[in-house]
Amino acid sequence: MPPIQKITPCLWFDDQAERAAKFYTEVFKNSRIKKISRYGKEGYEIHHRPEGSVMTVEFELDGQTFTALNGGPIFKLNEAISFQVDCATQEEVDYYWEKLSEGGDEKAQQCGWLKDKYGLSWQIVPRVLVEMLNDPDAKKSQRVMAALLKMKKIEIETLKRAYAA
Repeated sequence: MPPIQKITPCLWFDDQAERAAKFYTEVFKNSRIKKISRYGKEGYEIHHRPEGSVMTVEFELDGQTFTALNGGPIFKLNEAISFQVDCATQEEVDYYWEKLSEGGDEKAQQCGWLKDKYGLSWQIVPRVLVEMLNDPDAKKSQRVMAALLKMKKIEIETLKRAYAA
């Protein structure tokens, strides 16, 4: 039996937990739905969910386990929590940006950040950006930052030109 993951992010949805988990497992390779639990009669006076409706979905994205909870409209996802996607190439940046931003909030797109159609915030980050921003030459890293601040989806070649200028 594989070891139990010590910390598992739990994402609160009104009633879209299963749809969201299916969407995320389609976007990320090596991903799957692991378990679905359902509401029963017990606790109806608190949760107000029909018996048999989805309560939680345990899913895995490239080895990381998540739980999606249908908890009702009380809480909403917001930008205080986001997930970073490490990308080695522009093709990866383009793929994740296209898939995750589809149907999302276009006004929330800035500097590699996007909000998907379920309200979850993502940072689509090319690995080279982190390297350039951490360069000990402050002039280089500041030129990269200036270029980044003008972008929605990150364009690696534009960052490289700013870095080399």
